[in-house]
Amino acid sequence: MELSLTKELLHYLKSKTISDADRQRAALHVLDWLACCSLGGKSVAAQVYQAYIDEEPLHADYKNHVVFGEACHWQDALLINGALGNVLEMDDIHRSSILHPGPVVIPAALVIAQKYNLPMRNFLNAVVLGYEITIRLGESIGRSHYQYFHNTATCAGMGASLAVAHLLTLSIEQSVHALGNVGSRTGGLWQMRNEKVLTKQWHNSEATRAGTMSAILAKKGLLGPEYILEGPQGIFNAFSTDAKASVFVKPSDTWRLYDCSFKPWPACRHAHPAIDAILTALAEREQTEPLAIADILSIEIHTYQDAQLFCDRATPETELQAKFSIQHAVAAILQWGEPQLSHYHESNLEQLADIRSLVSVHVDQDIEANYPFHFGARCIVKLKSGEALTAQVIDTLGDPEKPLTIEQLKDKARMLMTAADIDPENINQIVSMKWSQETDLALLTSFIKKP
Repeated sequence: MELSLTKELLHYLKSKTISDADRQRAALHVLDWLACCSLGGKSVAAQVYQAYIDEEPLHADYKNHVVFGEACHWQDALLINGALGNVLEMDDIHRSSILHPGPVVIPAALVIAQKYNLPMRNFLNAVVLGYEITIRLGESIGRSHYQYFHNTATCAGMGASLAVAHLLTLSIEQSVHALGNVGSRTGGLWQMRNEKVLTKQWHNSEATRAGTMSAILAKKGLLGPEYILEGPQGIFNAFSTDAKASVFVKPSDTWRLYDCSFKPWPACRHAHPAIDAILTALAEREQTEPLAIADILSIEIHTYQDAQLFCDRATPETELQAKFSIQHAVAAILQWGEPQLSHYHESNLEQLADIRSLVSVHVDQDIEANYPFHFGARCIVKLKSGEALTAQVIDTLGDPEKPLTIEQLKDKARMLMTAADIDPENINQIVSMKWSQETDLALLTSFIKKP
């Protein structure tokens, strides 16, 4: 019988070398995730998960922790840490797979590495591998899947599974079973976007848990379907009309995590091109004279279809909805300048209603043609004087073509952890860690647990 896609990929990945530079790149993603978790831990979703964990008695020998929180059973750490990374909508993203690998892959790898006292090197290698298969699945599953399904929920479970399989030293056969089983429970419907709910955190948490457990149970002998992707009732046939199986196993010179973007602004990534476009237009205007809101007749944002689908929201009612509103992002910039966390607080929504009403969102077919490989937007600010300000971005700040510097990433981490009231000394220690020189996770764990 023909070699399955999952087995073919596993053989290929086994032949690839993970270098110190690759591990250092993985460490940047871990730092970014930890920072997002720090403030995510103050959210309503975090309180719900913490309330569940608080029902269980504490034991002195627990090795795992809620990030910046209490010691707890490793499965509880898996549950809550898997929910925290995406709360702020500031986690890393991969464009062409349209998903967020970090919030699912990293907590799975961290929990198992802590549980078994594994070396830092193993942990970072597991992150590299988890990102790789997550992104490959997202790239191959096709655009049709994204219409109804949350790609992070459907694809990143495999990333968690492979990361844990690496840490537990599963054979290729065992890893195939693990991937088959986590793939068999694929799901994550977008209906949550139409209602005021916290389901996205549940999606990520469950993908983290399912991926981890699939690897643990595969090591103990639980068999899973080998042809879970390409089989007649597998993922590609069940969940897509345009899947490209060859993309899943296509050789590449580098690891996929290098293709990921880091997010500078606290909003859905689909809103970022509009943010960059309006910031560019305003910066160009500032070279001559400041722009007054009273001078604006209308603002048109032209972008790709998914940006309109997910972020054309003129009247957000919650902080989360504001993060999925291009209108709110543009209005907040006009009112206060460069995006800040506070701009999305519910207390600030009402006062921006009049400015949001000036903003309309449209699909541009040329920009759509470049998506999802490029997240672009064009803004047209029409003034009452008859003048029009225009600006267009092809790629967005934080993308590989317009990367944040390492110092900017560290500044973002400092900002989030400071907002989360993390001890300043801990923040400095975490941001300045020499990840590649540490032999185990004990130092990192000491910085991210509650004193």
